[in-house]
Amino acid sequence: MATLVATPRSRALGFGIRAARTARKLGVRELARMARVSAQDLSHWESGTRVPQIEQVALLLGALRVEPVERKRLLELARNAREPNWLERTTPGISPAVSTYAEYERTATEMVNWEPFVVPGLLQTPAYAEAILAAHRLPPRVVEQQVAIRLRRREVLSRPHPLVLRLFLGEEAFRRRIAEPAVLAEQFHLLLRAAQPRNITIRVVPTGAGYHLGLYGHFVIFDFAHLPSVVHIEHIRGSAHVYDGDHVVAYRAAAEAMSALALGEQESLALIRGVIAELE
Repeated sequence: MATLVATPRSRALGFGIRAARTARKLGVRELARMARVSAQDLSHWESGTRVPQIEQVALLLGALRVEPVERKRLLELARNAREPNWLERTTPGISPAVSTYAEYERTATEMVNWEPFVVPGLLQTPAYAEAILAAHRLPPRVVEQQVAIRLRRREVLSRPHPLVLRLFLGEEAFRRRIAEPAVLAEQFHLLLRAAQPRNITIRVVPTGAGYHLGLYGHFVIFDFAHLPSVVHIEHIRGSAHVYDGDHVVAYRAAAEAMSALALGEQESLALIRGVIAELE
């Protein structure tokens, strides 16, 4: 019997195969018949828990008539699918990395997010997102697409079995004037509303909290019901997906250390209200 894998690359490969299949409006069994593979194997490949042979991936992509650029990307993922960690290069505009991250959010049961300087995309207002994306000098059409994607991603927080989000925000995220006061006030009001459901907790790590491992930068820990956890780290032109057990343990320890330094939930919300009062 094949060994379960579920590395970041194997999951990204599965996300890509499923996206191509749904774009063609094919069911798992229908595609399996076309590619002459078992529906069970295809299901495992799409979830990333097993890795198909290169020839099988090529056969699937041919049956789905996948475009050359995406075909090359998926075949490269298949060749290296068993490697535990993954440094992914991205390109300006809509990148496959966006889809990979969104799929982590969609399939995770819990997410621990540390953001030292900005509100994360999952909870951004359109105006706040546009202010951030403006720094990338993207075409207006691409900015509009990016904002729409961020709004759709938020559905994971209100679905029947919602994603549990533990968000740690650095106080600097509230002090840095990255947009007009009215835009910032609207954004921080959204955070107050977002903190009402019990599946979302927002805590602020004060600037004066002293040294902690979160000072090395942003990270997200995704936990899944039946798959190993993944840590996501974003860079200017790429992303790292960390799956190795020791690495995940280290990031989880960093999150717990920040939890000890952060303000309590009510204290954090009081700080946000104070910042809103200053802006308005």
